[in-house]
Amino acid sequence: MEKTKGNIFKINVPKPDEPEKSEKLTGGDVLIERIVSRGHVTAPGEWYDQEKDEWVVLLTGEAGLEYENGTNINLRPGDYLFIPARKRHRVTYTSTEPPCIWLAVHGNLIP
Repeated sequence: MEKTKGNIFKINVPKPDEPEKSEKLTGGDVLIERIVSRGHVTAPGEWYDQEKDEWVVLLTGEAGLEYENGTNINLRPGDYLFIPARKRHRVTYTSTEPPCIWLAVHGNLIP
């Protein structure tokens, strides 16, 4: 069933032992994704190495990201970040209360 209307803050919060929840909307070169994290992090030794740029905003919760070069970034509600394609990164922390709600846009973007 297509979902054309909803509320970004009404979520089914995953338990810490469940995978993150994700909803995607895609068309052409763009992917828009709502992600709900609750204590989820990238597995040790793993890195995201995405083919497309990503612009992400944290709507609720707190989170930490790390780039492969050792740079750490802390995010709070309202903070956004542009991650260029192929910039290896990982999620090092997501709060459990409140859970993190992310809005991510993937594509060939210009910051």
